[in-house]
Amino acid sequence: MTVWLVAHTHWDREWYEPFQRFRLRLVDLMDDVVARAEADPSFHFTLDGQLAVVDDYLEVRPEALPRVVKLVASGQFAIGPWAILLDEFLCSGENIVRNLEWGLRRANELGAAMPVGYLPDMFGHCAQMPQILARAGISQACVWRGVPSTIDRHAFVWEAPDGTGLRTEYLPGGYGNAASLLAEPDRLGEAAAEHVAQARPWFGDDPILAMYGTDHSAPLPWLSSAVAGLGGELRLATLAQYLALFDPSDVEGLPVWRGEMRSHARANILPGVISNRPHLKRGLASAERMVERYAEPLAALWSKPDEWPGRLLELAWQRLVQSSCHDSVTGCGVDETAVQVAARIAEAEQIGTGVRDRAVAAIAAGIPASAVIAMNPTPTERTDVVCVEVAAPHEWAQVALRLPDGTLAPFQETGRNQGAILFETTRPADWLAAGLRKGGLGLEFLGREVQLVEITGEAELTVTMGRAGPGFTAAFRSLSKALSGTKEKRRLIVKEEAIRRGFAAIPVGPLGFRAVEAVAATARPAHPVVVGESSLGNGMLTVSVAGDGMLTLSGVDGTILEGVGRLADEDDIGDLYNFAPGGPEFGEPERVEVVVREGGPLVGALEVTRDYPWRSLTKVMMRVELRAGEPFCRLDFAFVNGHPDHRVRLRVPLARRTAHSYAQGQFAVVARGLTSEGGHGEVPVPTFPASSFVDAGGAAVLLSQPTEYEIVNDGKEIALTLLRATGLISRAEHPLRAEPAGPVIATPQAQLIGAEIRTSLAVMPHTGPWSQVLPAAEAFRHPFAVARGLARHGDIVGADGLSVGGDGVEMTSLRRRDPDWLELRVVAMTDSPTTAHIGQVPEARRADLLGRPGAPLETTGGIARLPLNPWEMATIQYRSVPT
Repeated sequence: MTVWLVAHTHWDREWYEPFQRFRLRLVDLMDDVVARAEADPSFHFTLDGQLAVVDDYLEVRPEALPRVVKLVASGQFAIGPWAILLDEFLCSGENIVRNLEWGLRRANELGAAMPVGYLPDMFGHCAQMPQILARAGISQACVWRGVPSTIDRHAFVWEAPDGTGLRTEYLPGGYGNAASLLAEPDRLGEAAAEHVAQARPWFGDDPILAMYGTDHSAPLPWLSSAVAGLGGELRLATLAQYLALFDPSDVEGLPVWRGEMRSHARANILPGVISNRPHLKRGLASAERMVERYAEPLAALWSKPDEWPGRLLELAWQRLVQSSCHDSVTGCGVDETAVQVAARIAEAEQIGTGVRDRAVAAIAAGIPASAVIAMNPTPTERTDVVCVEVAAPHEWAQVALRLPDGTLAPFQETGRNQGAILFETTRPADWLAAGLRKGGLGLEFLGREVQLVEITGEAELTVTMGRAGPGFTAAFRSLSKALSGTKEKRRLIVKEEAIRRGFAAIPVGPLGFRAVEAVAATARPAHPVVVGESSLGNGMLTVSVAGDGMLTLSGVDGTILEGVGRLADEDDIGDLYNFAPGGPEFGEPERVEVVVREGGPLVGALEVTRDYPWRSLTKVMMRVELRAGEPFCRLDFAFVNGHPDHRVRLRVPLARRTAHSYAQGQFAVVARGLTSEGGHGEVPVPTFPASSFVDAGGAAVLLSQPTEYEIVNDGKEIALTLLRATGLISRAEHPLRAEPAGPVIATPQAQLIGAEIRTSLAVMPHTGPWSQVLPAAEAFRHPFAVARGLARHGDIVGADGLSVGGDGVEMTSLRRRDPDWLELRVVAMTDSPTTAHIGQVPEARRADLLGRPGAPLETTGGIARLPLNPWEMATIQYRSVPT
């Protein structure tokens, strides 16, 4: 056969219309193709590689389920393997895995998944995708955007950083390269010949793949008759049937590409989606961390097996996966779509927070209310500085926190309540007595309970509210009896126990917890923060603020970064897909004010306020914070956006000029140069995404959300985008793009006028390689969770959970698979072989990416040692230890 024609639709679940409006069109399309497939056994259709096309349809047409299942079984419909078609750079690596896991499971429930990693419209591809697909049992991929110019034929080998290679089908001209092939019935033969002539240089002697379909389209009514009329020139097939012609292991002579694909040589990759609507990126990153690094691990380790909230977590992951769609978190749709995406993300985080809090509450139930619990979400022992509220009498001159082993942790007071009166009234004594008999006067304030009831004056009754009281004892009943039977009025005062708020440096073991309580003592941190009027220092890092508000960071290793914190504003005449410069940058502030906010020794903070004369006068607040024991400076930015069509970037000068940057993303750290390859019709602006850090020239920037960055000023600075405001999905004429990227629709909410723009990051000067940054980025992104005890009595205790060690080894997931087994996923973030050391593991076995059990893993003394190749992802399952 000369041409294998793959009829398909590319279904954008939500984009220039919100989801529910697009679904109306989807139902019409699916009604049509289901009926046509049933009537014509030669009709084959590929459902875009995502189960969303099927499930969104079946939610409206549940009665069509057996019809769809039958068509999948016959091979006429190809479904899966994804749940949705994602953006590979704006979600976590674990989100990618759960997307594939969900899609494969659901496709197999409906009959069978298409065994192809179909990635038709992603705006570039992340480095580890070949390994992700291979470890899920998928042996071929299919891509369009991002493929570099070195790929000169329809098939190539795509290698992940660990060396995993997949035979990958490239789609010259895109997923709609034959969309118009059958548009004119009277010249089908001529059109087919033209397509063959255009495709033959790519395919050589191989059968030609023609993708017949485009966005939200159904095949023309004469599809089957047209194919039949051309005899052997066309064969109607699914994508899976075409790729079954090739042996995935027979890749001899094919070109090889290793790592990510973000080239503009063959197609637009639309890099501006990384920086538009930054609240969506911040929201998804926060919700992902809450679910995958707090809710799942803590519930797996510290809740009873029969209390595993599996369905709740599944609902959270559904929302996270759906939000990662390539037209969702990317923000390149209408405003209504962005509102729905934000709400979906918020629901996921709410579920994750609730699951986390329940896991913590299960521990807190045995911890006295006078104590505070700190929980470590990382699998290594570390000390974190946290905000706490502790009960401490006002008479104590100093306060420290006692750990379970008797050692003291330092405490930095930031405020106290002075025994505030919460409520005051005058009532008859018998009214008060009735309230006591019913249990605490019916009063509860801010989570506080009655601690003490006493007669404090001739006609005065004082109730003290605290974290938890001893209950209504015989003394309370006696007091109630003494007040009964008289109408004499008494003054009732309800006050709060003495509370101090502040920072504490608490050491906690891997994935464990420690309870601490306040004592009258003094404890000093090992690296106290010293605060001056415009300077901070902790023995590891010194920060000074210049008159223009710029920072100089001096590391203990001698690395100096001068001029950190400069903001530059420039016009953006582009759209949601691509930035376009519209004039010079505006940089220097008119007024600078520096105020000390925290005085140490655990936390020192300066607030730098700068007034910038941009198109609208903009007041930017920059909190500069240094904590004891941290080798990086935290920076929190906040300003209200006052004008449209512009981009604001933060400049971080480097210690030395560089020609490369290193950015951590999805299961990998990627090295990039200073330029991007162009050639298709989109100016290759060298802006790139980073998820947890970017490192270049001795300066690492630790990130709390996916962020667009660029190495500028001839390799001397990192520029990070804090805001890109624009008001159109796509411009018909774009200075940096030859063709529209979508419809010309106004998106006024994407201008973010009047919105508060907030960004949290940290800057770390260092002399060594990027591997030095890994533990700092892990700690910065995963602060301890803090809660108060809930018991009336008890001892302060602590316990450790699972530990994960080894050079470059990072945990990416920990969850319960069933009542007996927990599942851990790790990745070797290193260019060298390494070994993962996994503690608290009585019995273990390997598993694949989908959780299917494999060979036993040897353990010695409760420790499993797992050799890992560079950049290898590994999944193990281990026996649950009773909680």
